[in-house]
Amino acid sequence: MKTTSLCYIEENGCWLMLYRNKKAQDDNKGYYIGIGGKCEPGEAIDDCMLRETKEETGLSLTEYRRRGLIHFRSDRYPDEEMYLYTASAYTGTLTKECAEGELSWITKEDVLSLHIWEGDAYFLKRLLRDDAYFEMTLLYRGDKLDRVIYEDGSELLAETTGY
Repeated sequence: MKTTSLCYIEENGCWLMLYRNKKAQDDNKGYYIGIGGKCEPGEAIDDCMLRETKEETGLSLTEYRRRGLIHFRSDRYPDEEMYLYTASAYTGTLTKECAEGELSWITKEDVLSLHIWEGDAYFLKRLLRDDAYFEMTLLYRGDKLDRVIYEDGSELLAETTGY
């Protein structure tokens, strides 16, 4: 199982989003996501998030908050535990070139209209509502979301709810 971090950096009502379009072999190619990546062996999750943010954006976060834990399960991809963050302050200058794709500030109201993974909409809505720390499991069949299981055990069938 892989462990990853994902951070949504906020500024002036926008989130910094990464459109993944530069790597040939990229499971996220063609999707907008937050900033993050895989933990190195022995690396603490907060350190992973700070390192990935610096590598991808050139920014050093000075205020951030762990918001949730998302369990990804799939019949195609390896299981993943993704620690979810938001950040509200940083130092440095945003890089013009990111090896992963194109960085852009997107208004928070417009994020759900981007080409995102189906499951991302469920945790993004929780971030937009400013919910306290939460967990959820996103079950995929291929690239299609099958079910969402919330921390209280309740489930949604993705095909009947949309986002």
